[in-house]
Amino acid sequence: MKKKIVILPGDGIGKEVTTEGKRVLEKIAEVFGHEFEFDEATIGHDAIEASGNPLPDETLAKLKNCDAILFGAVGHPKYDNDPTLKVRPEQGLLKMRKELGLYANLRPIKLFDELLEASSIKPEILKGSDILFFRELTGDVYFGEKGRKDDGNTAFDLMIYQRYEVERIAHKAFQAARTRRKKVTSVDKANVLESSRLWREVVQEIGKQYPDVELEHQFIDAAAMKLIQNPRSFDVVVTGNLFGDILTDEASQIAGSMGMLASASVGDTVGLYEPIHGSAHDITGKGIANPLASILSVALLLDISFGLKEESDLVIKAVEQTLKQGYRTTDIANDKTSKVKILDTQQMGAIIVNHIATIHEPVSK
Repeated sequence: MKKKIVILPGDGIGKEVTTEGKRVLEKIAEVFGHEFEFDEATIGHDAIEASGNPLPDETLAKLKNCDAILFGAVGHPKYDNDPTLKVRPEQGLLKMRKELGLYANLRPIKLFDELLEASSIKPEILKGSDILFFRELTGDVYFGEKGRKDDGNTAFDLMIYQRYEVERIAHKAFQAARTRRKKVTSVDKANVLESSRLWREVVQEIGKQYPDVELEHQFIDAAAMKLIQNPRSFDVVVTGNLFGDILTDEASQIAGSMGMLASASVGDTVGLYEPIHGSAHDITGKGIANPLASILSVALLLDISFGLKEESDLVIKAVEQTLKQGYRTTDIANDKTSKVKILDTQQMGAIIVNHIATIHEPVSK
């Protein structure tokens, strides 16, 4: 198979973790006889520094002319500390999602048994958790009208959804549930928000087309509580952009660390794959970033964009074997974990690559 992949490192530890993700892709190509052509482009703070644009036209052109994108992260403390700055790294991310039509963000929350002790939640509550989030990605307050008035003393952000935006992601959630435990939980705030009332109305209509799938509705506050109280009660969760952003970060504690969570942003064309963590400038350059979320994002890329299920399963198996052997980065090792071997970012990537090579015998091209 021949495919073109754009690496979009972005800012902070994005550069470090995508380097390891690319190494895994290169090893998969070698082992299975594929040809992956790689290109690289800038986004975020680095792009602003170079061109004044968080998503340069050159970058967007490359993204529209590839088969898949492996993305790192965007962000920089400069913008966190000065909210008055008009051009910001996150604008590049939002524009990229909109331009590429990436309306569905898939975030699998699957706990590796070896990391039960790495979470702050009791192991008996966590064990067996397996949740697939569908977060709508191109609507909501992130894209609605926003501004200030009254001499800057009043600010507003419009939470807006159109029927078709809810319909298309609801279909994806129900279709996925059919391949899992046949349950969809739709999360909204329909007791307060009109946009949520439309959301619930549309999801109910779509649900009638999938009579074999159970549908339940939860308010965002109740869902946030239940996610920690009883995570095993969830199968597929579908929700809006803002609520999905919050819930999936909360759910990172089920997996033990945000450094373990992969994601896929898809629409009807190219797919983008990224860890859910941010640029983490507090650890940038220290070599301690966990690359496993980026590597697991590679597994999603291989499966969803390329249809390479065997290759995807091999990457996941390599991660499982690595964890079983006690290898950890600092974020997933704690005082309760015995006999662990702490690795830096590059060492962890190298272990995964080695396991891929040894688990599966190389084939000739």
